Amino acid sequence: MPTRKATSRTGATIKRQRAIQAATDHDEQRKTTPKSTSAKAPSKNAAAMAAGRKPAENSLPAQHLHKPGIERDLDPRPQFLAPSYVGSGKLAGMSALITGGDSGIGRAVAVLFAREGADVAIVYLCEDVDAEETRDYVEGEGQRCLLIRGDVRDPAFCREAVAKTVKAFGKLSVLVNNAAFQEHADSIEDITEAHFDETLRTNLYGYFHMAKAASPHLGSGCSIINTGSETGLFGSGRLLDYSMTKGGIHAFTKALASSMVSRGIRVNAVVPGPVWTPLNPADQPAERVREFGKSSAMGRPAQPEELAPAYVFLAAPSCASYISGAVLPVMGGPTG
Repeated sequence: MPTRKATSRTGATIKRQRAIQAATDHDEQRKTTPKSTSAKAPSKNAAAMAAGRKPAENSLPAQHLHKPGIERDLDPRPQFLAPSYVGSGKLAGMSALITGGDSGIGRAVAVLFAREGADVAIVYLCEDVDAEETRDYVEGEGQRCLLIRGDVRDPAFCREAVAKTVKAFGKLSVLVNNAAFQEHADSIEDITEAHFDETLRTNLYGYFHMAKAASPHLGSGCSIINTGSETGLFGSGRLLDYSMTKGGIHAFTKALASSMVSRGIRVNAVVPGPVWTPLNPADQPAERVREFGKSSAMGRPAQPEELAPAYVFLAAPSCASYISGAVLPVMGGPTG
């Protein structure tokens, strides 16, 4: 169980993020206008049917979660177990620290890292039940799992998380920067200073602080993997600040790779398209969730288990010993 100190340390962050979310929700309700009685443009599915193509299957129900979002509350539950993935010891004897590892992509990565033989430390903000469930699955793969509750915005916490990981496992082999904050806004005028600051300090400062804390403990054959986003490549009109941070993460990945290559440390990024995790239902209005992922080439969002093998590939020296500075798109096909 998390300590009282860890709980109080994350409480202010949770309150702050929910206040940003509540302000956005209020603005959305205020701006909502009555439905027009004029004829609507045909939907993508209607157009596809008219062209003789089968419409994309995406039956996500409307839903809206309170930040930071709990995976067990999602309907349907995200798929993260990758039952057809067979481990082969690619990460045997290694240890990994994954931020945002309690749910979504982070959870799926934790499970596959464990299946490949790595011990896993999970950093999470406040989602104790999700984190404990992920720990059960990691341990079910036969590996050790350490849960560390805290806020990656805090450099002291990042140093503490790395120190705990090294103490528990004797080493740190792979850092996965994955924790993120996202809240949409219709225009730049709607992004408050608090909103902007929360996004940058979580998504950019958090990655920087974790990488800096991990660096002294990494050596030849070790790696850092950052989670980017298609928004960092193409932008998103309703995610201006989030897109900015993800583009920054891609640049940070390339720059850090250049900085660390002489030490034999590889730095890469995975760039997901839409993925079914708590992040988006804890951001978008409930009705928009129905459409989530339909704009991708495959007409649906990815499941976390479809992203996780890319992280294994980049973490495993047997697969990616000559790959550094890569920004690897896993977006369901061409997009943009």
